[in-house]
Amino acid sequence: MLEIRKAADRGHAQHGWLDSHHTFSFAEYYDRAHMGWSALRVINDDTVQAGEGFGAHGHRDMEIFSYVLEGALEHKDSMGSGSVIRPGDVQLMSAGTGVQHSEFNHSRTEPVHFLQIWIVPKFSGIKPNYQEKRFSDEEKRGRLRLVVSPDGQDGSLTIVQDARVYAGLLDGDEKIEQPLPAGRHAYVHVARGQLTLNGLSLSAGDGVKIADETMLTLAGGENAEVLVFDLP
Repeated sequence: MLEIRKAADRGHAQHGWLDSHHTFSFAEYYDRAHMGWSALRVINDDTVQAGEGFGAHGHRDMEIFSYVLEGALEHKDSMGSGSVIRPGDVQLMSAGTGVQHSEFNHSRTEPVHFLQIWIVPKFSGIKPNYQEKRFSDEEKRGRLRLVVSPDGQDGSLTIVQDARVYAGLLDGDEKIEQPLPAGRHAYVHVARGQLTLNGLSLSAGDGVKIADETMLTLAGGENAEVLVFDLP
């Protein structure tokens, strides 16, 4: 099963300082047909204007990670973590028993474009935790680089769920084949550019819910950046 979620069909919120597209139901946007997929609950495609951002607010019992496409995103939280992440960086916050954090555009002149992704944890009430790591373009060029996993495999960030997230870059004749174990779900999100998934043409912002498939084939990339979620 391959079910396409076209970019134009996503929820959309325009707040002036924030332009946000919601793959799944979020905030004022509600669509009971799109409440998430397996443990994947949120993919928000956010552009925040210069000097603006999300003030301090709370989360609990959610695995939240940010993936920057353009610009610089500044993070601060009640655990004492603080950093600025840029394209290539992946930031993961396990909210657990509760954490307060803020996210702002670090630049005073340029917008920041990033994906904020929520995955429901396998266990509730864990100790909050913060991680970040840089994954170079060379690690993702023409292949899927594991960036999030339940066991930190290959230097990936560790998530409290039986889920794995891969990032890849495709262009020209590059082709990626990714086996999908029996009984697993998957989700593919095109962050930028264009590509094909098992022959289906996809563009930036498109996503695909996947079940009962054994192989994912990504090809035909045109300046494409893609995230692949292997889900329970």
